[in-house]
Amino acid sequence: MIKFHVKKGDEVVVIAGAEKGKRGKIIAVESKKQRVIVEGVRMIKKHMRKSQQSPQGSILEREGTIHMSNVMTVDKFDARATKRNPAAATA
Repeated sequence: MIKFHVKKGDEVVVIAGAEKGKRGKIIAVESKKQRVIVEGVRMIKKHMRKSQQSPQGSILEREGTIHMSNVMTVDKFDARATKRNPAAATA
């Protein structure tokens, strides 16, 4: 089994892509595809067929997956930011 730099429940920052800069908690990790689902990031709409629970059908909005290389733990990200800008650490 491969060891990854993030796991379920970690607080992460998206460092690349359209959702760059957003923060959230990891909901799930798909290790075979090397992807993660982050809370509130990359929201997609899923169209649901008519059923007994929803006779009209429905449109659900839920999180999509992001590649693991595009996320970084919050503490590493903040440490990197203060390392690059020492004035930010004192403010």
